[in-house]
Amino acid sequence: MSFFGPYGPLDADDIAAINTVARFLAFDDLGGRDTHNAPAFDLVVLAGNALLWTLEGAVKKARTANVPLLISGGIGHSTRLLAAAVDAHPVYRKALASQTSEARLLGDIAAMFLGLDQSLLLLEDASTNCGENGLFSRRVLDDIGLAPTAMLLVQDPLMQRRTDASFRQAWTNATCPAIVNWPVQVPRIGYRDDRIDYLQSPNSRKWTPERFLSLLTGEIQRLTDDENGYGPRGKGFLPHVDIPDDVQAAWRSIMRSGKFDTAALGRPAGG
Repeated sequence: MSFFGPYGPLDADDIAAINTVARFLAFDDLGGRDTHNAPAFDLVVLAGNALLWTLEGAVKKARTANVPLLISGGIGHSTRLLAAAVDAHPVYRKALASQTSEARLLGDIAAMFLGLDQSLLLLEDASTNCGENGLFSRRVLDDIGLAPTAMLLVQDPLMQRRTDASFRQAWTNATCPAIVNWPVQVPRIGYRDDRIDYLQSPNSRKWTPERFLSLLTGEIQRLTDDENGYGPRGKGFLPHVDIPDDVQAAWRSIMRSGKFDTAALGRPAGG
């Protein structure tokens, strides 16, 4: 047994539970598919978040497919964390001076450092949460008369499942473009030397264990369709989302284990 940041000691069952929930939240329609079998798309949408490698992945997909990239994000829960990640980056930090929103900061990085042609860049910079990412992205597309057949949707992996639901909700009164979910990577923790760490971690900034567990547990609460969740039986922000029995059992195991700061678990982090 070992520790994951301040949490632990964790055993194999704890790690398996965390990975089960993370795998569900990181909704991935591409998986390990090769280029020939991957679903087609004519728009990439990145919902603003603090993980710079999601921007890098989204830009790469947009450039390869030669399709527009819409970046959605105003000032929200992740803005401070995004600014800190950019400030810590040896190259991207040069874009910080122009920060007025998540979308504009990420858009500047995409154009200045990642080679995205500005003619392919669309910005939605008014949204403050996941639900507004969907609603306001649709508004931008409607305003310019762009009706994609399919969109590749990219988000912080732990918020990918809810972002998919938010975008489907935004098109409830119209035909929704096909949504191809791609979280860039599906997070997984495990043993690395004598500690527990992310097993698939890019070099750029990743979650702290505290934020990771807060998002992981909080997202299940938000997705649960009951009086406390965001679904039709609760706040009505999302359509119904089915949560498999094994994911619910894993979430309950985490919440009841006594190995985590219960005051921090499930708090509304990340919009």
